[in-house]
Amino acid sequence: MSILKSKTIQFRLINVDDAEFVLSLRLNPKYNTFLSQVGNDLQSQKEWISLYKKDEELGNQFYFIIERLDGSACGTVRLYDFKDDSFCWGSWILNDNKTKYAALESAFLVYNFGFNKLKFSNCHFDVMKDNQHVIAFHEKLGAERTGEDEKNIYFKICPLTISKMKKKYLRII
Repeated sequence: MSILKSKTIQFRLINVDDAEFVLSLRLNPKYNTFLSQVGNDLQSQKEWISLYKKDEELGNQFYFIIERLDGSACGTVRLYDFKDDSFCWGSWILNDNKTKYAALESAFLVYNFGFNKLKFSNCHFDVMKDNQHVIAFHEKLGAERTGEDEKNIYFKICPLTISKMKKKYLRII
């Protein structure tokens, strides 16, 4: 699979050598507030990535390292939970090395991959209720709330909405 590129960032598929970087993000309190907790165990992270790579081969999920165009890692994102015509995305972390518009660019790369490469016609995802910044981000892109529970707000978005938003942000991305 070729690297997915935007104006200032690119995605590449994760590999076992990325375990230390992923663990550094997931253990950092600045970035992990709204993520599932992991232990400080590099070997376990490597094993998890190795198991994930089998799912990748089967096309069941895709986990990317987000990089600046110079190749320096600045985050992660994962597409998973493929159901009928819909995919989910998460494990989205951007560190302080990110570019100014990395959040917007990475979201559009996710949607491009999910809708255009994987051919899904919908996207579903959830955001923890306390993560107001990310909720606002998704709503600005046109995501619709579909429900909520004690911890999460559930969203959906379709390709037409993303196409309209991409035109709106074309000068940036």
